[in-house]
Amino acid sequence: MSTAEIIARCEALYDDLDFTASRQWKEADPDRKVIAYMPVYVPREIIHAAGMLPLGIMGGGDQLEVIHGDAYYQSYICRIPRSTIELGLSKRMDFVDGMLFPSICDVIRNLSGMWKLMFPGKYVRYFDVPQNYRDDVGGNYYVNELNELREGLEELSGRKITDDALRASIEVYNENRQLAMDVYAMRSREPWKVPSADVYLLMRAGLVLPVEEHNQMLRDYLAAAEKVDAPKRDNCRVVINGSFCEQPPLNLIKSIELSGCYIVDDDYMLVHRWLQKPVSTSGDPMENLALAFLHESASTAAKYDTQEEDKGMFLLEQVRKNAAEGVIFAAPSFCDPALLERPMLADRCSEHNVPYISFKYAENSGQMQPIREQAGTFADSIKLWS
Repeated sequence: MSTAEIIARCEALYDDLDFTASRQWKEADPDRKVIAYMPVYVPREIIHAAGMLPLGIMGGGDQLEVIHGDAYYQSYICRIPRSTIELGLSKRMDFVDGMLFPSICDVIRNLSGMWKLMFPGKYVRYFDVPQNYRDDVGGNYYVNELNELREGLEELSGRKITDDALRASIEVYNENRQLAMDVYAMRSREPWKVPSADVYLLMRAGLVLPVEEHNQMLRDYLAAAEKVDAPKRDNCRVVINGSFCEQPPLNLIKSIELSGCYIVDDDYMLVHRWLQKPVSTSGDPMENLALAFLHESASTAAKYDTQEEDKGMFLLEQVRKNAAEGVIFAAPSFCDPALLERPMLADRCSEHNVPYISFKYAENSGQMQPIREQAGTFADSIKLWS
């Protein structure tokens, strides 16, 4: 298949707010169950080992009119919880058997409570993560959290989740993470061959497909992209930061690249790249997942930094590793984690002479011309004066 054919499939999955692919997976076997999850990260290996399908929910995007969701939240918060409620109340998620709400912010924590009230027959869990990264403190705490999730899914499925099943699932997700990183690495090397809109849609497809199918899709894309003959442009290389939860409209990503910027790294859908190295498949699988989170996970505003001097170092490493020339801080309006961290990250960029700009968006933003002009001016200024 060509890259265009693969991306056409991905875009159809992206546009489908009824989650037809996930529905069809469940309908193929009456014993199958689907567990949905919100950003930024959940241990999908445990869901997979239970024989269930992890389904990533990124809100309703710019295609969904929010009617009922506005009644549950005030206007001065981000849009993703309101559009997620709309997905639930409009029965687009009526096939989902459970929902996980990771520890991101107060809004998502409150959404987990609302979900329990709205859908009392469903499995709902607020999934917390450690803020202490010592093995004997945060590690023990997180192993307990993982085991509670394991027990909850066992009760829901009526089957034991064995250590061997967990190791097999860790192995298939290790492959998925490596393939996702390979796609990102190829874009960083040759961004004219691998448009960021392609990368984004590939990763979105992985939220609704079985991981084995997504792995094959990524392998097919990597092989097809090697054959792409596209002109190399004199674009500015940038890193996107702040878009780890509520996602930007696809047109925003396209507009940034049309403005003269190559996006060479980002924090979209970090669940595919949250664990930066392979998780061990020997020994206790729960302990291995916990240690990977403590010591090998990505950094984002939704994750606690124990030392002030560590703030911003992950971003600076992204800039260095990808030979980026600047940073674009793009965060959803009213995103407390991203917007509270932005000044600290901006200071870190200034200390290391990394140019940056910032703007805000909503998942249903429609007017892209101002963003395109701002990003274009930023790219021009870097080319002219940096």
